Parts: sequence; C-alpha cells; structure tokens
Amino acid sequence: MTSSSSPSQAAQSAFAQNNPEGLRADALMEEDVAWSFEIDGERDGDQFDRSERAALRRVAGLSTELEDVTEVEYRQLRLERVVLVGVWTTGTARDAENSLAELAALAETAGALVLDAVFQRRDKPDAATYIGSGKANELRDIVLDAGADTVICDGELSPGQLIHLEDVVKVKVIDRTALILDIFAQHAKSREGKAQVALAQMQYMLPRLRGWGQSLSRQMGGGKGGGLATRGPGETKIETDRRRIREKMAKMRREIAEMKTGREIKRQERRRNKVPSVAIAGYTNAGKSSLLNRLTGAGVLVENALFATLDPTVRRAETPSGRLYTLADTVGFVRHLPHHLVEAFRSTMEEVGDSDLIVHVVDGSHPAPEEQLAAVREVIRDVGATNVPEIVVINKADAADPLVLQRLLRIETRSIAVSARTGQGIEELLALIDNELPRPSVEIEALVPYTHGKLVARAHTEGEVISEEHTPEGTLLKARVHEELAADLAPYVPAATA
Repeated sequence: MTSSSSPSQAAQSAFAQNNPEGLRADALMEEDVAWSFEIDGERDGDQFDRSERAALRRVAGLSTELEDVTEVEYRQLRLERVVLVGVWTTGTARDAENSLAELAALAETAGALVLDAVFQRRDKPDAATYIGSGKANELRDIVLDAGADTVICDGELSPGQLIHLEDVVKVKVIDRTALILDIFAQHAKSREGKAQVALAQMQYMLPRLRGWGQSLSRQMGGGKGGGLATRGPGETKIETDRRRIREKMAKMRREIAEMKTGREIKRQERRRNKVPSVAIAGYTNAGKSSLLNRLTGAGVLVENALFATLDPTVRRAETPSGRLYTLADTVGFVRHLPHHLVEAFRSTMEEVGDSDLIVHVVDGSHPAPEEQLAAVREVIRDVGATNVPEIVVINKADAADPLVLQRLLRIETRSIAVSARTGQGIEELLALIDNELPRPSVEIEALVPYTHGKLVARAHTEGEVISEEHTPEGTLLKARVHEELAADLAPYVPAATA
C-alpha cells in the first residue's frame, strides 16, 4: 500500500526547501502544542508549557522543616529539658511540693519540658552551691540520667551560687527570677511592657555579668595620643559592658517615665469626670482576664498559662443602678515575685493604688488559695494600696471543692464565689461592686429648666440619680452628686427645699 501526498503537503515541502528558517520557526511554535502518543507517550512525567519548563521546581522530600506550623512550634518549645531543684526551709513538705509544682508550671509556660524535680530540707540555702556540695554531685547524676540540659532553682541565686553550681552539674543553671523574666519577655506586647521587661532584665543581669577569655582583657588607658602615654591600666571589657548596661537602664527609665505621663493624663481625665475606678488584681492564672471579659465583654486574651496578660486593659462598665465606672485588668502576681519586676512594673501597678476598689481574684480550685491571697496582698502593700477597699472574688467555683469555698467565705468577710466560665455569681458580684463603690457625698433635689439639660446629663454620668420627673417648668431631679456639681445645681433648688 502506497501513501499519496496531498497538494498542500507538496506545497509545504516546496516551501521548506526554499525557506528553511521559516520552517524552523514554525517547528518551534508548534513544539508546545503538537503532541503524538508515539513520540510524547514515552516521556517521563507531565508535559509543561515553555514557561513552566524554565521555572524553578521544588524537589519534594528534601526539606527538613516540618510542614505543620503547630508541630514546628511544638518542636521549638521542647528544646530545653529541665530538672527542678528546691530548698525547703519553712513550712511543711506539702508547701515545698506546691512551690515546685508552681515552678514546673512556670517552666512549661516558658517552653521547657520538666523531666524531674527534687527538693532538700535545709535551715537555709548553701552559700556556695545553694544545695550543698554533696547534693550538687547527686544532682549532677540526676541530670546525666535524665538527659537534661538546664537546672532551674526555686529561688533567687547569687552570682557565686550560679557559677559554683554550674561548675558541678556541668549544665546551664537559672533561678526562679530569670525564669519569670523570660516569661515576661515572651508575653510583653505593648511598647511600655517591653520597656519594663527590658529594664528588669538589665537590673537582674548587671551583677551577674561574667567574663570569659578575652572578655577579661583591658582596654588601653588614657593619655595624650594613646600608645606609650597611658596613665593607667584602663577598664576591662566586663567593666565596659557594665557601664553600657547602666547607660541603657538610665535611658529606659526615662522612656518609662515619659510613658507614665501619658497614663497619668488618662487617670486625671477619669478623675475630672468623677468616674470611679475598679482594679482587678490577683494571682497569675486566677481568671482575672476571664472575669473582665465576663463583666465588660472586653475580648482580652484568655489562656490557661501563667502571666498570659502583662499589659493592663481598662474598660468602661456600668453598675446595675446605671453608675459608670472603669475596670482595669492588671498583671498577675506570684509568690516571691522578683523585686526587679515590682520596681519595673510600678507604673503599671499604680492602677491598683489609684483605684477606688480592688477586686481581688483568687483561684478557688488551687490547692492553697490562702497562700495566693497572702502573696498578692504582699505586693499590694509594696505598691502602697493598703487603704483601698477590697472585695475577694473566689473564681472557678464550678471546679472548686465546696469545703474550700465555705472556708474561704467564712475567713474573708467581704467575699463572693463566682465562675467566670459559667457566669455563676456574676450578677451578685455586680451588685456588690455597686454597693462598695464610693458614692457622691451631696444629696440634692433641684428643678432644672429644660434649657439646662447638660446638668441633668452630668447628674447621670457623674452622680447617682434617685428620681427624675418631667414637669411643665423643667426636670425635677433628685440625685446624689459631688460638691462641684451640687454648686452648679444650687440655683435651681426650690426655696422650700433650700
């Protein structure tokens, strides 16, 4: 069987002989669209356009990074494997175990995996190695067996104790203060919060700077032109670092003072408008932010972690009787809160000292709620807020032991049990806040003309309206107001009442 060519094919053959360049161009253009099973069916993989063939292609299976973001974060959180060490000096063994349990929660919040925890009964911590040389050797064996790379001590260690204990256990050693500072550094979001944490970290770091190798070498001393004209040995590298840290601390204090001015202006505005303020204080993870969200719908971050909230949040709220007030969520407290943090966060904690009422939140499901109350009140004393009235709110009542609730309600005279999660006791808490907030000192009855409606509005926002009646002459108002507003309403007090 013979094949015959069509006239068009013959014309193309003649055209190809006369125009070889044009045929090459047509072939290139048809390369991406022409396809036949005999030729292209043998090729490996998919067929791509020219632009796709020239593009960069990823080779699957060669990346060492995990695809799931949560897995990546999980892997990073488990980089440090820690062993906890405590010294039991006072109280019972149960108190020491509770303290180490809290330290374990702090370590997990910071992103560590707790492998083991030990504590020792001593009259006072050892001046050299915190737990004594013999127990330090035992701790080294525990660290080796567990495969840990960090030891966390339940207390604030001196620079000498850190150095000597590290020399024995051969791994990194940190104390409770450094751990809390690390958590604060992770959770600080606002500019003021970051500055306060940085100041506290530098205050902690300054006496603990250590030189190593060339870090102890001296710089050239003073003198005219340097060289042989030195007048003294000069300062060492570690002294230079300390000087720079002091300069940074001075700069940070100035910045925090400037931020404090803005916060003070806001407080003055609230005082000028006679708006009462309520501060929510309490132990970390007691449910302060959950209670704020329940009372005001603020939408603050709620997380089952220690020190999840660092930056104070102020929200406007209203009592059942219609009185306006502000509700401020503050940083959580903890036992043995580092002094550096109390000083650095003093401007934030002033929300507690300047408030008209403190809502002291305590975790009712905690094994030792009385210790939480004592620790928070100690910090409240440090910031000078001992004269502010206090309401004890026992949160997590749905998960607490009924006997513990009864004991706390009996011990604390002004207390109430609530559950921010379920809403139990919230209405009673709002009524209690309404009763405890300071009330205006002057009770007045005035017939305010309709042309002076601003005075009536001020009575609603700044005072407490008892009754209001609209008459042909004006608004007959009976309210409790402050002295300033009472002076403005005095011209409209009926003669018989005056």
